[in-house]
Amino acid sequence: MALTTGIVGLPNVGKSTLFNAITQAGAESANYPFCTIDPNVGVVEVPDERLANLTALVKPKKTVPTTFEFTDIAGIVEGASKGEGLGNKFLSHIRQVDAIVHVVRCFDDENITHVSGGVAPLRDIEVINLELILSDLDSVEKRLTRVAKLAKTKDKEAVAELAVLKRLQAAFEGEHSARSVEFTEEEQKIVKQLHLLTSKPVLYVANVSEEDLLKKDDNPYVTQVRQFAKSEHSNVVVICAKVEAEIAELEGEEKALFLDELGIAESGLDQLIRAAYMLLGLETYFTAGEQEVRAWTYQCGTKAPQAAGIIHTDFERGFIRAETVSYDHLLAAGSMTIAKERGQVRLEGKEYIVQDGDVIHFRFNV
Repeated sequence: MALTTGIVGLPNVGKSTLFNAITQAGAESANYPFCTIDPNVGVVEVPDERLANLTALVKPKKTVPTTFEFTDIAGIVEGASKGEGLGNKFLSHIRQVDAIVHVVRCFDDENITHVSGGVAPLRDIEVINLELILSDLDSVEKRLTRVAKLAKTKDKEAVAELAVLKRLQAAFEGEHSARSVEFTEEEQKIVKQLHLLTSKPVLYVANVSEEDLLKKDDNPYVTQVRQFAKSEHSNVVVICAKVEAEIAELEGEEKALFLDELGIAESGLDQLIRAAYMLLGLETYFTAGEQEVRAWTYQCGTKAPQAAGIIHTDFERGFIRAETVSYDHLLAAGSMTIAKERGQVRLEGKEYIVQDGDVIHFRFNV
């Protein structure tokens, strides 16, 4: 499923360095603002130990991991909502993503310029957030004018939308995001149609120096970012983009050895993907056969027919049953045959909600 995450932040905070590292896509990275004009889109494989274990168990002809899409959006500056620094173009790119990864610089380096003159994470966050809010305010006010006319005719849908728009306008004028406003389920449907920048879920990435990677809890900049993120119920991932760039060039034992030498258990990529999955409510199920073992991404709460449709629309249209076993049970059994003998393979119907780690064979007829 094509869910995308946009990487945003001020110029020179480490966005493109991080993007290059996690996707190895080679986005241009230079020590001056606006070096990245068009959004760079990179697809990265999602690391999952379960996929490797299933491959060892089934011994298929090929193994296909699931993927996650990151979009590197050029640095936003103060005044972007008014068109500063090609801001309108950059903000339109953000509207197209499902979630936002907001990179914040949390290290001092006199050799790397800062667009605002010095490192101040909370100020940087405020600049970005305010530009997104101002852009949304402009969109809502334009919409208000049209909807207000319809509401005067007693159009029920227009009346309901007008009430939502007025609440959003008040929030934006108070410099609050759409995420901070509580809406009913019906009102949320209206908000979703507006495609607001500040309604998108946000994950903060604190970019630290290599020296601070192991003592990130002692970094005052990171503490500030965490406190702010907590206030708006968001999460923070602490990484060193420079180190990630080095890790990206390694594979297998070399990568494991390098991580061990650094004293870290997993790369920033692994942390970022896991946090992004959680942010978007994503989970993974598997298909496993002699031809192929494959991981599939789906939205938490998805029922079996819709999960089958991720593979092919015919699977959903002609869905009969889902032959299902949990990853843990299959691994412990050692084979599908033994798992069946133990009664751990189930036949699930149309109302079954797929669980993370399910290994599924879909039965269908079209």
